This record gives sequence, C-alpha cells and structure tokens, in this order.
Amino acid sequence: MSSDDFAIRIQGLNKYFQIYDTPRDRLKQFVVPRLQTIVGASPKQYFHEFGALKDVSFEVKKGETVGIIGRNGSGKSTLLQIICGTLTPTSGSVETRGRIAALLELGSGFNPEFTGRENVYMNAAVLGLSKQEVDERFDDIVTFADIGDFIEQPVKIYSSGMMVRLAFAVIAHVDADILVVDEALAVGDAVFTQRCMRFIRAFQKKGTLLFVSHDAGAVQNLCQQSVWLSKGVQQLIGPSSDVVKAYLQFCLQEEYGDEVALESVTEPDTLPDDEDSDDIEQGVSPSIVHEAHYIVTDNFFDASGFSTGSAEITGTSLEKLAGECDQIFVGGERVQMTIYARANTVLDHPILGFLVKDRLGQDLFGENTLPFTDSTPCSPVEAGQKFRGQFVFTLPMLPNGEYSVMTSVANGTLHDNIQHHYLHDALIINVSSSKIRWGLVGVPFEQATLELNNEQ
Repeated sequence: MSSDDFAIRIQGLNKYFQIYDTPRDRLKQFVVPRLQTIVGASPKQYFHEFGALKDVSFEVKKGETVGIIGRNGSGKSTLLQIICGTLTPTSGSVETRGRIAALLELGSGFNPEFTGRENVYMNAAVLGLSKQEVDERFDDIVTFADIGDFIEQPVKIYSSGMMVRLAFAVIAHVDADILVVDEALAVGDAVFTQRCMRFIRAFQKKGTLLFVSHDAGAVQNLCQQSVWLSKGVQQLIGPSSDVVKAYLQFCLQEEYGDEVALESVTEPDTLPDDEDSDDIEQGVSPSIVHEAHYIVTDNFFDASGFSTGSAEITGTSLEKLAGECDQIFVGGERVQMTIYARANTVLDHPILGFLVKDRLGQDLFGENTLPFTDSTPCSPVEAGQKFRGQFVFTLPMLPNGEYSVMTSVANGTLHDNIQHHYLHDALIINVSSSKIRWGLVGVPFEQATLELNNEQ
C-alpha cells in the first residue's frame, strides 16, 4: 500500500540497541575505539547489538484505525516511541502528518515531582498547546480525569490508575490528528475505561488511531487493519480478523513448543462419515413468519483454523429441542449444539467446546465439556474412535447481523491442555429481526410505555 493520503508512513525501519555485559564495557566503548582510531588500529567493539525492529514497513491512512499486536518484547513500544519521536531509528524512515498525542508507558511524559496541575500544563505544551489553550481546557481535563483534589498533589504519590486517568485526560483535549494508545487502559477501572472507549470511538470518526493491546477482541472491534510483530519482525499486516487468527495460532504453538506442531487448516482432510453428516445442520431456508429468525448455515468445509493432526472435528450442528420440527430460530428457545469429532491418537482427557462470536470477533458466549468431565470423568478416547459433545442451552436474542461459531477439540485440563483442532467459522448464524435491538444481546421486553407523571 502506498499513497499520498497517509497519516503515518514507515519504510525499512530498523532499531538496534547496544547491549553491554558490564558497566566497564560501556566505559571501554566510549574511550578505547577512539584511541585505536587515532593510532591507526582497527577499533574494537565492546557491545553486542539487539535488534528491536528489523525492516518494518507499512502505512496508516488518514482516518484509519490500525492495531499493533505481538507478545511482550516484540518491538511494539519501540515502534510507537519512534513514531512519536521519543526514539530515533537506526535506519529507515518515519513520516507523520498532523499532531500526535500518545499514551505510551505508564507515567511517560510526567515529572514525578510536579503536581498533577503542573504536569497537565507541561504535557499539553509538549503536545503543542499554548498556556491560554490549556487554561481554556483545564477544567474539562480535570473533570475527565476525575481524580479530585489529587490534581494539586505530586504525581509520584499517584496510583497507576490515577496516572493513566490524568495522562488520557490530557491527550483527549489537545485536538490531535493522530492518537497512539499503548496498552495503558489495562490498568484503568471499568468506569474510566468505558469513558476512554467512548472518546476513542468518537475520535475514530475524525482522526487516525494506532492502538496496541493484548486484547484480541478489542483489536478486532476497534481496528480495520492490524500489524503483527514478533521479535522485531513484521510477520503479517492485513484485516484484523485474519491477523488475530494467525497470531492466536502462533501463541499456542509457542506455548506448546516442540511437543506438538500446529498446521493451518483451510479445509478438512476428510469428509464426515455418513452417519455423522446426516445429523449435521446443512442450512435452513429463510421464512418470514416470526418477528425474528436465525438462519444457521454449516460452514464446516470453508472454515479455517489449525490442527495438530491428533484429533479432528468432523461436524457441528445446532438444533431445536422440545420436538419442534421447523428449524427457524427466534431466540429464547431451548437448543442443542453438537460437536462431532474423531481421535487420531489416544486422548486421555478429551475436551470439546465452542464460542459464538460477532462479526468483529468479540466473544459473546460459549462452553466446553470440562464442567461435566470434572465431575464425571470420561473414559479415554482411543485412536480412530469417534465422539461428540452436546450442549443444551437457551438461545439468546441477538441483534441483526452475522455471527460465527468457533469449535475446538483439545486434550488436557483447564489450565494445561493442547488444542488439537481449532475451527474459526464452523457455523454461520444470520439473524434477521423485525424488532430494533440495542447492544450485543437483545432482551425480550414485555412492555414499554410513556406517560405523564406528576408524582415525582
């Protein structure tokens, strides 16, 4: 991607740090090579280089929200500091257009000896505001931060939550063109986090956002595009849903190590046996007879994911209970989710589970078989043996839109397990409703009235 309509352009970016084994080596590096150069000898190097970023290149368009994901030590914070100008690159270039406001490391940009008020004026000045402009916005900043009389106390006595409140309050009132947020919201309480998210969503309508978080759901929810960094190398850039799926597989592989090998799955290696496929929902024709209906489509053969080869999911179905013959789902009825699987090696503690996600990848609800097997242990599943998990629940009312069902088969315990087959979109649920519903989950309201009331 290359165009003139960009807010941030990064080309061939490299950042290397000099690492010294001892303080003495740092002093030697400062003195000895200069003397060796003077006498005509080849200068000796007393450090080794650590590559924090290696040949990173991408663009962020004006008005776009881009996520940066990666494990700790992958180079995310270094990249953001270079974009904000607090670090210089070893090589490569970074171009930005517009005023940048950043919430980076906790307390960065604050003097711990200054009061909150003094830090507001200092930080805002660094971001380009005049004293008069800060005077005009100071009350709004204090209201947003909501730290009370602590605004007149030294920042060094602030809690981490108070520090973030004040820092975010400042960047929310500097009229930035580019907003950079680096994981700092993780230390805020629920009320303040919601306040920040409301500001971020409003900012997205007019500005450019660079968002770093370990919360995959938040990244998919907020960001159209994402960049995945690993050990300073740009692994993938693309739609957030695709990048997050690849990152999830990578993290599991890192956790498993050499014990198992996860392979990407684009379609199943084998078709479900006839006795299984007869029971699998193959799709439901729409019918305009209810106020709301779900169209459940089997997407098994187009589902992507990863697999170790030790076990495989062979099908997934969603069916009504209570003897209802039609398969038009409206929400509120009892249903049964069934996951069919086959073991290719012995599974001593098999686990089957599912998650229903919205179109942005946010987890809405789900379950696995562990609660049952913890109380009633299941016999080991032998190689070549088929098994299934069944989940009975009340289908919630969902707003209009498209939802996907992730299914997986694993082996182990709650805190120590290996995902052997993980399918992102085993079922697709399309919801069509004649009622207006707000939020992630709809509620079947019985009554809503509007009337005059002179009693209160």
